[in-house]
Amino acid sequence: MPMLDELMPWGTPPLRLGRPWVMAPDAASLKARWDALVRAEGVEQDALFGCTRARTPHSAVSQLPGQTTETGRFVREDGRCPEPVRVTHGPFDEQWLISDHRLIDVARPELWRVADDRQIFLVEQGWVAQASGPAVLASALLPDGRSPAGRPGRIRPVYRRPGGAEPNLAPGLLPALGRHYGREIDADEMVCWILAAAESSPAGCVVPLPADPETWLSGVELGRRMLEIQLRGGRGAQRPRLPGGRRPYVRAAVPARPGAMEYDAEEEVLSLGEGRVSPVPAEAWDFQVGGVRVLELWFERRTAAAEPGTLAAIRPPAWPREWSSELLELITVLALLGELKDRQRELKIGHEITELPGVLPPPGAARRPASVLDHHEEGPEGQFALL
Repeated sequence: MPMLDELMPWGTPPLRLGRPWVMAPDAASLKARWDALVRAEGVEQDALFGCTRARTPHSAVSQLPGQTTETGRFVREDGRCPEPVRVTHGPFDEQWLISDHRLIDVARPELWRVADDRQIFLVEQGWVAQASGPAVLASALLPDGRSPAGRPGRIRPVYRRPGGAEPNLAPGLLPALGRHYGREIDADEMVCWILAAAESSPAGCVVPLPADPETWLSGVELGRRMLEIQLRGGRGAQRPRLPGGRRPYVRAAVPARPGAMEYDAEEEVLSLGEGRVSPVPAEAWDFQVGGVRVLELWFERRTAAAEPGTLAAIRPPAWPREWSSELLELITVLALLGELKDRQRELKIGHEITELPGVLPPPGAARRPASVLDHHEEGPEGQFALL
């Protein structure tokens, strides 16, 4: 079976932040952390910053593409925090990031260069033996590519250039599939098939291609629904909603510091300390990625203790109302995707296309990012960067 690495040749490893405090579930905490770091000086600032080989307050770094942050050395910074940007942290967890290149060890500028409202990012999930969960996830937001368990996968933009130009697919793949299925195939259709049919393996993510055109259409229809749910309103998709009577609501307010998350399958109630959310379908509670339950991971990232005296310890004093709204949407997304699992299992590939002569393996140039020269990028200390 073809590997996703062959069908979508260009991909990057996950972002490597280098310091966890630059990302948070709420934007206000990031601004407070920035202010605390700017006020500190000398050894205190170095300790709060979390120096690594790649970054210290004295590092000279270029601007991230598409961002308007400063490029002077951070040790001289005295301004306000740049507006945090929304990103996807691991599976389904939308958080905020200070998109300042001076604070991120490896930010993958080539991804920021092609991130826009036309882009879709596919994220391979690390393979974990005997673990359930999807092999590939889609995001309209820039993802950090982290897997909750196992070996991290790769981030693969659907388009190599801004504006939805030049699909990140093996040259000649779409025409070859079009000849086989007797109809024109576009990049969006290929993405939908990948979401529906991709499988994790120790060797990487594999994507079987069916010989039967009807099987292809069935898989594409399933993948299109999966994509719409995962985009969560991005790229013009509708926000995911469960039918009336099944929509989750907050029945009892979440306390300022909820203790533990528990689930009552019989009552379909999710408890966060004294807080209550229902109805919560079992499909949402049981949804796993890489063998890790998504809802528990989401909750842990917002309630796990941080080391005192660090920037990561600067957090909301109480559970924000926005987190409850985000939890309701996450439950909806997982419930809707959980309902599609049976359709995925029933997708019988049958005979497969085992050879695509002249298409696979892709040429080496397809594995490198395209040149994007339609905007200026500021280099270290305000210089213009040469691309």
